[in-house]
Amino acid sequence: MDHHDNTSVTTEGRRPRRTALRAVTAGAVVLAVAAGGAFAAGLGPFERDTGPDPAAGKQARAFLADWAAGRLPSAAGRTTSPGTAQRVLDSFTTGLDISKPKLTAQSAAEGEDGTVTVPFTARMPVEGLGTWTYESKLPLREQSDGSWKVDWKLSLVHPRLSDTEKFRLEREETKPPEVTDREGTALSGAEFPSLGPVMARLGGGGEGTGPRGAIHLVDRTTGKVERTEATFGARTVRDAGPVRTTLDADWQAAAEKALAAHADRKNAALVALRIDDGEILAVANSPSSGFNRALSGTYAPGSTWKVVTSSALLLKDAVAPDDVVDCPKYLTVGKRFQNVELSEHPGATFHKDFTESCNTAFISLRDRLDDGELGDVARKYFGVGQEWHVGAPSYDGSVPVPKDETEKAASMIGQGRVQANPLIMASVTATAVSGTFHQPSLTEGNEDTTSTTPLPEGVVAQLRQMLRATVTDGTARVLSDLPGEIGAKTGTAEVSDDQDNNGWLVAHRGNVAVACVVEEGVTGGGSAGPVVRGLLAAVPGDSE
Repeated sequence: MDHHDNTSVTTEGRRPRRTALRAVTAGAVVLAVAAGGAFAAGLGPFERDTGPDPAAGKQARAFLADWAAGRLPSAAGRTTSPGTAQRVLDSFTTGLDISKPKLTAQSAAEGEDGTVTVPFTARMPVEGLGTWTYESKLPLREQSDGSWKVDWKLSLVHPRLSDTEKFRLEREETKPPEVTDREGTALSGAEFPSLGPVMARLGGGGEGTGPRGAIHLVDRTTGKVERTEATFGARTVRDAGPVRTTLDADWQAAAEKALAAHADRKNAALVALRIDDGEILAVANSPSSGFNRALSGTYAPGSTWKVVTSSALLLKDAVAPDDVVDCPKYLTVGKRFQNVELSEHPGATFHKDFTESCNTAFISLRDRLDDGELGDVARKYFGVGQEWHVGAPSYDGSVPVPKDETEKAASMIGQGRVQANPLIMASVTATAVSGTFHQPSLTEGNEDTTSTTPLPEGVVAQLRQMLRATVTDGTARVLSDLPGEIGAKTGTAEVSDDQDNNGWLVAHRGNVAVACVVEEGVTGGGSAGPVVRGLLAAVPGDSE
């Protein structure tokens, strides 16, 4: 260990370490041998036990615990120089933005001069950057009264802390990477506010898009950097030039305007992506700053999930679109389920149940699916619940096996513990109308570890017909006057007894699939519907 302080260590007046011999009777020796004890271990009945005094290790651990907890007077009182120790411990982290250090003692070792050394690992959390980790040692010396104290030295705080050198934190201001759309058009957070939280986390939040900094050892007098002790953050994306995304400036602008005009200042999010390859054209959030609901939100998808439920039923011929599946106002499965606005459609076909979003009809078909079958279909055909590598942090959905019949009933209509977000539901819609899952992407070259099976052509055709009929004759009529063969599904998801329902709408037109959620929007058609309509009306169909 380096010693740079001016404190001299004297051994004058220190009493010798107690080494009282232990008288051992013959019987005790026999017992020790029989038990495999100290004698059998080679110490012998009259040899000295040379292990460190447990009191020394206890004092070291107490010192570290006090230091870590900020009890600096108590920690300093365990040293041979309390006043100096308290000043140093108090000033050591000044300017380093360190809080709640974690100090872990290792095994103690005894020196030839009777001192005890306890190595320790210091983990110093530096606010907003990371953890500075280093190793040091505590020297302990027995006092004249038989107690042990930490033999104070500057270097025990850190091996390179001295009278001439100290530590300094330097932060490097980082900016979000420069970002362009798919055509190379620059995308700025000022022009596209919703992209603020997205651009800051491109590449999975990863390598180097966060803050950077370093802790340097510097000369106390000149401030000259002697060496760098720790660095935080890696090379940022902006160092490599602009990040080219899959976004489309026209779609992004239209998405942001649609949310601003129609979300009624509620929390809302929207994703638009290409059906044939999963490339994301727009990501928009309201409010535009803060949490990225579009990619990372966790919501019950409500009746938009009936796209997946219908797929599961159609895949095993458990129902056909023309089959009569009655739609009463209520259905009790452990609890009473009902339709939005207490609607009912006696003698309705499954096709009608889909277009009118009949909860009770779908719940009545729950026994035609095995308990884990809905989740299996979601994962196998739609990629939901698999790990997606989008190019930015995302939540990739969850469809757990229902705990009971009530939860199974709820999962049939996208409630219970089914979780999704606009990214997932836009992808679900794209898969449903094309038959093939494509991992969504926001940047190029993302790893793809997903594995899915294409939907049969017959199932895709049936889904497309029902989605189209939902626009022409069902709950998504808000889109019916727009040009193009638009298909859609509305959704209303319960949140809690004291909150209004979330409103959902998914849609497809041409080569684009869209999903929108409006928190506490009451109904999908009435809240998310105008947002999606505003988006599709603003972007010509030939741009898809």
